[in-house]
Amino acid sequence: MTSSVPWADRLSTGTETTQDDVVRWYQDTRRGKAYVPTMIWGTLQTEAYATVILGQVVDFLGIPDDVPAGVAKRMQRQRVLYDGEHHYDVVLGEQALYTNIGGPEVMRQQIERLLRDLGLASLTLGILPATARVDLFPVHGFNIYGDGDRAHVELVSSAVDVTERSELALYDKAFAALSSAASYGDAAEALLRKAHSFWADAPPRE
Repeated sequence: MTSSVPWADRLSTGTETTQDDVVRWYQDTRRGKAYVPTMIWGTLQTEAYATVILGQVVDFLGIPDDVPAGVAKRMQRQRVLYDGEHHYDVVLGEQALYTNIGGPEVMRQQIERLLRDLGLASLTLGILPATARVDLFPVHGFNIYGDGDRAHVELVSSAVDVTERSELALYDKAFAALSSAASYGDAAEALLRKAHSFWADAPPRE
């Protein structure tokens, strides 16, 4: 089954309630997967980066402005990276390291966070190089929650949850293709350091 909920409904009272839902999803998912092509995965975002993202959501959708509360919940969700009970396989597109969220200082701090978290036992982080050859046509980002029981996709107007087993198999197949083309370990670190140098050299108002 596939269900879609408009953001205008889901975020009608602001961002905090939805973040509560996401915290529960992550707590209930012992092994999850995520492909995020153009931005940093929420569970690895710094507070400054998340503040910009949620502020953009509030402005774009015209919902109640509770950004500090929403950011606090997003930071709470990150505890799953440190409790020793969860593991996440995450592939970021190289573009995610260059999409300008908040300017050079925010981006430098964000990439420094990723460099620190590369060694977490709870995280397998891959970077998909912009020039990588992937055995898959370009696809949107997605998360796989509930130990494979649900795929979650965020669209401009709505959030979509997929629970049909045959469709979930396609998301697993897509993630396998993306992760097989991604760079890990030292190669991922090199891509992160290259992006860090880019933002370190960028003018303050870039």
